[in-house]
Order: sequence, then C-alpha cells, then structure tokens
Amino acid sequence: MKCNRVVATVLSAVMLISMAACGGNGGTASSAANASSGGEKTQATASSAASDTAKKLTIWAWDDTFNVKAANEAKAAYAKINPDVTVSVVSMAQNDIVAKLNTAFESGNMDGMPNIVLIEDYRIQNYLKSYPGVLSDLSDVTKADKFMDYKLKTMTEDGKIYGVPFDSGVACVFYRTDLLQKAGYKPADMENLTWDKFIEIGKAVKAKTGKAMLSVDPSDLGLIRMMMQSAGKWYVDADGKADIAGNPALKEALTIYKKMQTAGITITASGWDAGVAAVNEGKVATAVNGCWYASSIKKATDQSGKWAVASFPKMSNVSGAVNATNCGGASWYVIDKVPGRDTAKDFLSKTFASDTELLDNLCKDISLVSTYKDASSGKNVSLPDAFFSNQAIYKDWIGWTKNIPAVNYGTSTYDIENKMTEVVQSILKGASLDDTLKNAQTEVEGIVSAAG
Repeated sequence: MKCNRVVATVLSAVMLISMAACGGNGGTASSAANASSGGEKTQATASSAASDTAKKLTIWAWDDTFNVKAANEAKAAYAKINPDVTVSVVSMAQNDIVAKLNTAFESGNMDGMPNIVLIEDYRIQNYLKSYPGVLSDLSDVTKADKFMDYKLKTMTEDGKIYGVPFDSGVACVFYRTDLLQKAGYKPADMENLTWDKFIEIGKAVKAKTGKAMLSVDPSDLGLIRMMMQSAGKWYVDADGKADIAGNPALKEALTIYKKMQTAGITITASGWDAGVAAVNEGKVATAVNGCWYASSIKKATDQSGKWAVASFPKMSNVSGAVNATNCGGASWYVIDKVPGRDTAKDFLSKTFASDTELLDNLCKDISLVSTYKDASSGKNVSLPDAFFSNQAIYKDWIGWTKNIPAVNYGTSTYDIENKMTEVVQSILKGASLDDTLKNAQTEVEGIVSAAG
C-alpha cells in the first residue's frame, strides 16, 4: 500500500476537482480553500458536520443490471419510509470508484464523495487498515446474528462492523445435464462432489461427447481462490501474514488444477468474453463460478432446461475442506466524514440491513443471493427456475452460503495474484511445486509488508 499511497498523493491534486462534480451530499462541504490548508483540516471540518442528518444522499455503485438496480429499488423502498430524503444513485465503473476512494481517503478531502459506497469484499480490509476512521462504524446497523459469518469477517476490524453485507458470491458447479447423461452420469452423481470425482466425470464427458469439462483462463486465479477458501485458507493467514509455502490448501488446489489440465478435460479461454462464449456455444459441460454467473449462462436461451447446479467440489486431501466456497461479492459502506452520516446509516438500516421484502424482490429482479439470513424464507427464494431444470437454485445457493468458511482476505489479494499468476504458469510447465511456492513465499511477504 505504501507505493499506492505515493501514487494516490500525486493523483489527488489532479482528481479532487473532478470528484467534486461526481458526488453529492446534504451538508455543507468543505471548500477548496480548506483543502489547500491540508487534508487534516478538511477532515476536521467535515467531521463536525458528519453526524448531521441530510435531505439528500448519494450512493455510488457499479453494474447497472445488478448493484445499481438494487440501490434504486432500495431507494424506492426508503422513499415510502422517509419521503423527505432525496436519494441519488450514481453508476460508475468499479475501477473509477476505487481510484476516487484512494485519492479522497489519502488526501483527507471528502468533497464530492458519496454518503454510501459499494466496496468489493476483497478490497475492504485495505481501507479499514490503511485509513482508520474514514468509514463509519455500523455495528448498530448490522446485527451480527442476522448475516452470514463469512461475510461479516471481511468488514470487521477491532470488534466493530463497518459495512452492511450484500450479495453472496457462493460458488457452485453449473453443469449440462444432457452432456453428463451422454457420459453416463445423473444429477445424483453430482451431489457432494470431490475433485477426484469431478475429474473422473470430465474424462468420461470428453470421451463420450468430445466436449471439455470446463474452461480455464491463465490470467484468472478465481478457481484457485475458491478451492483455498473451501478449506478455510487464503494467500494470507488469520493474522494477515503471507501463507504460501506451507499452505496445504494452496498446494492441493495447484495439484488439482494441474491434474485437470494434464487429464485433457479443460480448454483455454483467455478473458471474460471467451469464457462466456465457451459456455454459450456448448464447448464445455460445466462452469465453476460464483452464483452470479447464472445470468451469463442464461444468455444461451436455446440451452434452457439443459442446465442444473451442484455444490462446489470438496478437496478430499485437505483437512477441514467442505463443499462450499465463495467467489466475489461486495457490501455497502458509509463514508464517515461526509455530512449526512446518520441519514445514510438510517437508509441502510431500513433497507439492505433488514428489509426482507426488498431482498426477496431483488432475488426475483436481479437474481440476488442475499447474505441476510432471514431472506432465506422469501417466497421467490423457493421458486423453481425453468432454465436450470426447474431446480430451486436460490434455495440451494443460500443453503450452501451458510457453510462458506470465513477467511481473512487481507489487504493485498490482487497484488498477490499478480505474482501468483506467474507461479501457476511455472508449475504447469513443470517447475517444482514446493520450490516454486517457497520462492513465492518470500515475494508475497514483501507485498504484504509493503501494504502494511
């Protein structure tokens, strides 16, 4: 993070003016004159007004068809409770949100920043540890017994909860029932899978149909990440220290990954579009990904009724591994130094943190798999999905979400993965697993130390 902070400081002078036009809040924002006297003074000025209520709230989120749509539905629900508050939902690319947060948090100038912002779960620990006090303590809004444990861990620091959990990224195996049937397998054979069984089925599918079992992207380590979390492990340990060389889940994940490619049951699909095309064009029999991938699969309308969903395969050689894991996901946060904090907290408290009707509607409208426990009793959760062989996929996903192991994502997931991509390719080309991970341990320790 130290290197990023230097870059952020340089960028802040360029971006502060543009940020002022993007956000909006209901209080009196500190002026450019204040900013010129230093970030500390700006924070102090904003902080004095941060507990005020507001007549206008601004929310930043990405993805118009999912997160932004959810925020707009929450806006409509809140209008019935507090019609005097105007809520503006701003759609913005996630990378742009990240850049603006980095600049504002580093400089301390919150002019133009939103009251509420969506932040990816893999990134939040970086903000909580690097910029203490910038995000509001939402322990009084987010009731710990109401949300999935694995999700709460990502946003908890020193015993305080700083976010409102949103979507589950519960992972699963999407599979073509017709292709597996041709290979001699039934849906019952996909229950409680191990990776050994997955590979066995993949070999039969390839032999009987000529199709690959799944596609892999050399630049995307999502599958490795999912395997690790299914055993309660990550690139860092519970204390945030690099955990590479002695990580049994990482070693087994890499072993399985190489075994699948050696067995010839995979095809390479570089990039997001190529991966989706492999599925939609019938080149693969499965897709192993987060539940949110369902919308991409459904693009192939001619395949309706030919798909089903199974729980994530278990690593049978790793103690504590389960048939459940996560891929992706984000949560809602309040920027503490932006005026209108109390109103922003009230908005989240009465929408995403408690409104089961809203969350059930979002299940229907955007295919939301909520991490709010009471949402599991919603009427839409139990409805069968015709595309997926009339399976009650949301009910299954919520059930699997309850079993996702909680891990510490640390502060540097993406920086670490930039290095680990090279590691994976070296191992696939025949490099020693133990020696390669031993060398990577030292480099990842450097990455973690730089972020501390």
